Amino acid sequence: MVATNGYLIETGDGNFLVDAPEGICAWVREKGVRVDAVYLTHQHYDHVEDIRLLQENRVRVFAWAQYSKELTLEAYAAHVPMVKPYLVDNLLRIGEQSLFGGKATRVCHVPGHSPDSLIFYIQETEVVFAGDALFAGSVGRCDLPGGSLELLLEGIRREILVLPDETRVLAGHGPETTVGVERDGNGYLM
Repeated sequence: MVATNGYLIETGDGNFLVDAPEGICAWVREKGVRVDAVYLTHQHYDHVEDIRLLQENRVRVFAWAQYSKELTLEAYAAHVPMVKPYLVDNLLRIGEQSLFGGKATRVCHVPGHSPDSLIFYIQETEVVFAGDALFAGSVGRCDLPGGSLELLLEGIRREILVLPDETRVLAGHGPETTVGVERDGNGYLM
């Protein structure tokens, strides 16, 4: 419904998803890929609709906080699709960690779009999974419960814009971009 992106990372040490929008479970099944874990950039309903299906296949879920109807937005809007409750297996901490099959990953808390928003930066591949913090030419909406444009822009400047220009930005919606393109041309960040 809202064209949410999910990403598959295939490594020699396992296969991992970033976010679980509706349809991603069928997509990985079609590809014949076993998924070991899913890392959530945040828990708005459109990023977690396939979590329960993945958990039925023993996929572990990593996130900033445990599931709640406040985070999925179900508590606030009648038009939000119901999300089947799920369990977060591991709460992520901020800082350097080995994620995605042992890749050195920096996990950063960038609230403003959602209170639980995280980004994942993998230096080895120069990729940042930005969730709904930063988009090509835009930033995440801040008019939802727990939103703050000030917090969001501060987090983007502190955690994303400090990355090398060529770093690929893979967002929760829309096309890929780079840190340099957004630093130089994103009107929200100027």
